[in-house]
Amino acid sequence: MLAMNSDISRLLDEMRGIQEQLERRFDSARETFRYSVENGRVLISREAQELQRRYRISSLRYLLESRLTSLLTVPVIYSVLLPLLIIDLSFTLFQHSCFRVYGVPLVVRRRYMVNDRHRLAYLNTIEKVNCSYCGYANGVMAYAREIISRTEQHWCPIRHARHVPDAHKRYPRFFPYGDAISWHERLQEKRQELVDEVAAGKQES
Repeated sequence: MLAMNSDISRLLDEMRGIQEQLERRFDSARETFRYSVENGRVLISREAQELQRRYRISSLRYLLESRLTSLLTVPVIYSVLLPLLIIDLSFTLFQHSCFRVYGVPLVVRRRYMVNDRHRLAYLNTIEKVNCSYCGYANGVMAYAREIISRTEQHWCPIRHARHVPDAHKRYPRFFPYGDAISWHERLQEKRQELVDEVAAGKQES
């Protein structure tokens, strides 16, 4: 059991290393496309903005060149906005009421609401609205996923017998399926791990 846990920890460390490499690659694009991020705000050089504007297609031309089938799906796409708003509100109410009672660290919503693509000069108004919508939708789902993962670690940190595709980051550290001893003897330890993990993340940030 200890050997298996050690192997899982080693693999998770390797995954974090790869993720850090990816983030550094993403950061290198800042120099290429002449922008920077200061205090969460994106700053784009004037030269880069002028270059971007050359590639912008007007909203009218964008509509005229769009396929009719694409235009017909717009109401369907944006109909999901209401469920997203409900998810956003309901998960916020859930964590502020339940997490406080059980001592689960609260998820900081603003960390998941990233909306900066509207600053790109090569996007027209329609494209900027679409990008903002996608950014909000992905932010809501990531925010809800983080709340769910913390809830799962507090109440039922047990891996499934079947494979779970694209499991959240805490799932690999859950107890193996069928490990009754760990469940009864180490549940509080697993809950404390969550508290310690979030506290360590706050210190790093």
